[in-house]
Amino acid sequence: MEKKKVLFISQEISPFLPKSEVSTTVRNLAQGIQEGGKEIRVFMPRFGVINERRHQLHEVIRLSGMNMIIDDTDHPLIIKVASISAARMQVYFIDNDEYFRRKSTVMDENENFHPDNDERSMFFCRGVLETVKKLGWQPDVIHCNGWMTSLMPMYIKKLYKDDPHFTNTKVIYNMFNEGFNNNWDSKFTEKLKFDGFTDDVTADFKEPNFENISKAVVKYADGISVGSEELTAELRAIFDSAECEKLDFVAEENLTKEVSEFIDKVIEAEVLI
Repeated sequence: MEKKKVLFISQEISPFLPKSEVSTTVRNLAQGIQEGGKEIRVFMPRFGVINERRHQLHEVIRLSGMNMIIDDTDHPLIIKVASISAARMQVYFIDNDEYFRRKSTVMDENENFHPDNDERSMFFCRGVLETVKKLGWQPDVIHCNGWMTSLMPMYIKKLYKDDPHFTNTKVIYNMFNEGFNNNWDSKFTEKLKFDGFTDDVTADFKEPNFENISKAVVKYADGISVGSEELTAELRAIFDSAECEKLDFVAEENLTKEVSEFIDKVIEAEVLI
C-alpha cells in the first residue's frame, strides 16, 4: 500500500526558532507521523532571525527562481533546505528578501506586528504550493500550524481547486491561541481579489482581524484540531461551531497516534466544499 503523504506547514519549527507551543508541537508531530509510516514534507518561512550557518541552510537552485505576484508586485521565490539529523527529517524554507530578511519573525523590535503580515502569509502559502508542484509531490493532507498558514484552506478550496496536482488534497488546520492584536491591511480584500478570489470569498475579510480569519479557516478546512490546551473563549466557540471533522486537544503522550488517526479520517471523509 502506498504511503499517505502529509505536508506540514508551520510559521515556526524548533530548533530553527526558539521553543514555543507551535514550534515544539510541529517538530515532534512531524517526526512522529513520519516514524509511524507516513511520508512527510515540512515547510516554514525563512525568517531573518534564523541562523543559516548554524543550521546549515542552503538554497535549492532547481526549486528557486519562480516569481509570484502579490498585490501587482513581483516577488522572487527562494527555496532553502536544512536537515534535523536527529529526526532524519528535512525542512524546506520559503524565502524572499522583502518579506523575510528582516531580523524578526512576525513582530518588530517594539513588539508591533509587521504591517505586511497579510502579504507574507499569502506569499508563504502560495510559495509552498508552487514548490510542492515543482517537487512533483502530491500531498493527501496539508497540516497547517500557526496563523501565517491560515489562508491555506482557502487557497486549496478556491484558487487551486481545478489544479490536478491538488485534486484530492485535504487541509487540516491546527488551532493555537497565538494570534495577532491588530487587523491586517485594510486593503487585504483587494489583494485577495487581485490574486483571483471572488467576491463571495473576500466578503469574509471586510474586517481582517484574527477572529474573522479564524472563522474563514473553519469554513474552508476539511479538519480542525486544537493545539493549545486551553483555547480562548472566541476560538473555542469557533472550533465548536465547525462542521468539518474535528479533533480536540490531545495530551502529548497520545498526540502522534491521535493525529495520525485523525489524518486518516479526514482523508477518507467526503469533501464538504
